[in-house]
Amino acid sequence: MKNFGVIKSLLKNSLLLAAVSIPLVGCQTFKDKVVYAPAGDVMQNLAKEHTVPYMLGTEDLAVSCAMSEAMSPLLMAFGRVTSNPDQLGVMMGLSAGACEEQRAWDNELRYLRAMRDLRPDEAEDALITQKRHLINASKRQFAAYNHLVNYYGEPGGECPDLDDEFDQFIWIAGMLAGLQALNNEIQSTSSIGVPKNIASKVERGTSCLNDDQWWGVPMAMKAAVWAMLPGALPQGENAWERLETAQAKGEEARVRLPNVMYAMAAFTNGKDDLVKDIIRRHADQVKKHPADPEYILIDTTATLQLQALSDRLWTENTGHRTPLGGLGTFWDDKKDSNVEVMELDDLL
Repeated sequence: MKNFGVIKSLLKNSLLLAAVSIPLVGCQTFKDKVVYAPAGDVMQNLAKEHTVPYMLGTEDLAVSCAMSEAMSPLLMAFGRVTSNPDQLGVMMGLSAGACEEQRAWDNELRYLRAMRDLRPDEAEDALITQKRHLINASKRQFAAYNHLVNYYGEPGGECPDLDDEFDQFIWIAGMLAGLQALNNEIQSTSSIGVPKNIASKVERGTSCLNDDQWWGVPMAMKAAVWAMLPGALPQGENAWERLETAQAKGEEARVRLPNVMYAMAAFTNGKDDLVKDIIRRHADQVKKHPADPEYILIDTTATLQLQALSDRLWTENTGHRTPLGGLGTFWDDKKDSNVEVMELDDLL
């Protein structure tokens, strides 16, 4: 009986020691596997099945931008305890990069106004700030592109399994992120390590998608690369005809993202009159034909980016942005529009 008491005491002490040791050496692993990992899986599924479709059906770009910046650390941190949320990483990086692009646009307009007013110090400060935001935008977009590569593989090789519409949409978004990362790095005149061959990889990767199903965007991306990169145009192709065809497909689908690629290619090639025509046509189409309800955010994004181009042209020539209600009009048009005009006397 005495030996049994000793054994009982030792067993009790061992159990107490084990109970104390679990929080010290196994608690984190336990929480990761039992608590955090399932929560991460739920969050990923919720975002894929509901959050992303919900946001795509809204037109509030500022909310989408703020959500991406605020929620990215939370969502991406689940990659530490469960499968890496690369698909969400594509969307978060692309959207968060757009936040920085908007800040860069604002500082570009500040630079243009300062140059018109012969304020060199202000102009230099605006240019420096613009480039800082472009660098941040490029970093976020390049991260989005890398999430695409992690999940599907590098564009330009064998096509990945794009079994459903969500996979195909992420493929488009990731390739767009890659192109924007490269463009913003170039505009920043800095280097963050974005490979210069991303454009050629994306050009080939667009062939994995059905152009008619995706509003002409795959061909618009391909043709924009042809138009903007010297030597990229294949023999027998016409980049501008392809871009015009893609524009028509986007208008028919009421998801007018090809207009952005068309306008950027025209702007890069110094075709300001063509840029104006694209913006005029886009503004007219938006008024006459509302966006596809499932992709309002994409269509609104296209409008915002074309407005940024319009603001740049207006500011260069007048010192101010596109007037309210004036998207699709320009300073040298005949004065027969209903655009709001603010008299300077009202500001004095």
